[in-house]
Amino acid sequence: RMLRSLLIGLSAGSRALTPLATVSEAARSGHLSENNPAVRLLAHPLFSAGSKAMAAGELWGDKMKSAPDRIVLAGIAARLLAGGLSGAALAPRKQLLLGAALGAGAAVAAAYVTFDVRMRALRRWGQTPTGLVEDALTVGAAQWVVRGAK
Repeated sequence: RMLRSLLIGLSAGSRALTPLATVSEAARSGHLSENNPAVRLLAHPLFSAGSKAMAAGELWGDKMKSAPDRIVLAGIAARLLAGGLSGAALAPRKQLLLGAALGAGAAVAAAYVTFDVRMRALRRWGQTPTGLVEDALTVGAAQWVVRGAK
């Protein structure tokens, strides 16, 4: 069961808010265990709507030349928080802290790995094509991790 917390954190390494929005939507839709305090927070309609809007903005903004690198302090902080909260929501109630730690740690580690891969790909294929591929991989991975989590 803790594997989901780790995997959602890995997906948050490339896009901080997409996995959070995915987990929030699963919580709002009743697809996650309701006895988890993190799930109750993520299930709130305002949180769910806000996380989706911010995730859409992140997906759009990533294609801009002015987009900051994911490994700057703000990017790492966003991944730490999003990975931690998502990891906690996917963990059993008695293992919330472990789930949060796994999600947060995996998100930060994956941020550096995916940044390196993206920079290499960007030099070869450009910003928008590589960003779209990364978007698709992140959305697909987050959906796959959350599917059947209850």
